[in-house]
Amino acid sequence: MKKLIIAVLGVLLVAPAFAGQWGLGLKLGAGENDPKTLQDAFNAGGGELDKSPAYFNVEGLYEWELEGEANKLGFRFGLDIYGENELKQPGVTVTETTFALPLTLYYKRDNGIKNWSWFGGAGVTLIHTTGEETGFSDQDKSKLFPHIMAGGEYRFTKLFALGFEARYNFAAKVKKDGAVLSDRSGFGAAVTGRFYF
Repeated sequence: MKKLIIAVLGVLLVAPAFAGQWGLGLKLGAGENDPKTLQDAFNAGGGELDKSPAYFNVEGLYEWELEGEANKLGFRFGLDIYGENELKQPGVTVTETTFALPLTLYYKRDNGIKNWSWFGGAGVTLIHTTGEETGFSDQDKSKLFPHIMAGGEYRFTKLFALGFEARYNFAAKVKKDGAVLSDRSGFGAAVTGRFYF
């Protein structure tokens, strides 16, 4: 974890030395969601299980120009907020809340304004899950896992672009004391909006 923090700080400190630009992105998407612990409790004791594959993301990004104006190297750091999974049984409610901090290094083919630009990259995500059960102490755990992503965006103006993005999470299963608190492994997709400055 210390190495990851040092790497992020290094990128942020070195960034002003290169030509490039900052950006702010917003995403709304859905992804794989397997609330196994809640599902096991649901099968054992009945009740109503509500699960949500949706997530919302806000991210900052910085892009450096490589050789040729169209070639760019980018770095993103963000916050994913996932929808809650909730199991309701007589007298008991179990709620799983998850958020994640993805860090991604990517290559972008920037085709300019009024054009589509394409990108792809990889990175690591720190995910944190909390399970709350009525009348019991909370269970929470964090995990670091790798991801890959690819997508495209249409640049309407110098300041704004809309697009889409697909991501695959590897081994994003959060376990504690043998119980699976959350499993976000697999594919996800989102609609994206980005502001550049």
